[in-house]
Amino acid sequence: MRTIVLPVGPPGAGKSTLVNGLQQFMTAIARPCSVANLDPANENIPYNAAFDVRELVDVDEVMEREALGPNGGVLWAMEELEANLDWLEEKLQDCEETIILDPPGQPELTIHHMALPQILQRLEKIGYRIVVIQLLDSVVLTRPSLYLSSLLICVRGMLHLPYPIVNVFTKIDNLHAVGGADLPFNLDFYTEVQDLNMLLPALEAEQDTSAGPSSSKFHALNEALISLVEDFGLIGFETLAVEDRGSMASLLRAIDRASGYVFAGARGVDEEGRTVDGEASVWAQAMSEQWVGKMDVRDVQERWIDRKDHYDEMERKQWEDEARQAGALDAPPPAATAVRRTGGNQKRATTQDVDM
Repeated sequence: MRTIVLPVGPPGAGKSTLVNGLQQFMTAIARPCSVANLDPANENIPYNAAFDVRELVDVDEVMEREALGPNGGVLWAMEELEANLDWLEEKLQDCEETIILDPPGQPELTIHHMALPQILQRLEKIGYRIVVIQLLDSVVLTRPSLYLSSLLICVRGMLHLPYPIVNVFTKIDNLHAVGGADLPFNLDFYTEVQDLNMLLPALEAEQDTSAGPSSSKFHALNEALISLVEDFGLIGFETLAVEDRGSMASLLRAIDRASGYVFAGARGVDEEGRTVDGEASVWAQAMSEQWVGKMDVRDVQERWIDRKDHYDEMERKQWEDEARQAGALDAPPPAATAVRRTGGNQKRATTQDVDM
């Protein structure tokens, strides 16, 4: 089953970073994938691209020829890609079973512009399974108005791109530093989109601060927007720290559930998580229900918000131990020995004992 994974989201949400992270992670678990750039304005590609849309259309030439600005040039280039889908289909034929595409970050593409939906519709008709990953920077959790606005963006994106979708709060490892320690609710409130009416007092407090007494007129609007999101009832979020292996594994599991890969793969492994050919399958073992590395939202809350400094130190020590085992670091110096006198007895103690 050939699957196209398409991360979308506003500029700065972390699309290219995620694409690079997925390529590295899937390579590490020996799962073949291909990555390609669909952003004609992306000049800093951090990953190894199987193909680049700039081979077909140059956004600078488009801007000069059509007298367009940067945004208009990118949208025109996407229309150029839509008009030359044979080129894209030919490039995709040489790719692996899982293909990750890195599109532009212009919000118009997921709100009202029709080039991207029509490209995906054509690819779906010729047999590709489409999974959309909708990314939002987790900083939106620090302000109730940003969070509610982001939910509306997600609803619109799901309507404009009607494919299996995974909503993701990115940069969760940075949330503590930008105010995540002071959130009025635990992280599961935001990821599971629970009773949003509980958000109304925080919304009104924020609006009182920014708009003054006149903000009371927004109360009915806030209630209407919350009702719209809750009536839609299909929004939930994964969390992502792209440099954390457990976080990447959890996200890939969510993508596989959305694409159906999890069900196809389950038929090919035995009870011990091995393939039917007897070869060890790293990802099959990770997908099993017995895998102890799974993280739910409470684990994420503890790791990245409540006890971030503690876990950062544990992780640093773990990395040092791994580096020493690999020979990249020297072994720690032996502990010095001191003599402690207690009455007539002598007791040897290490420097750790003395420090205590």
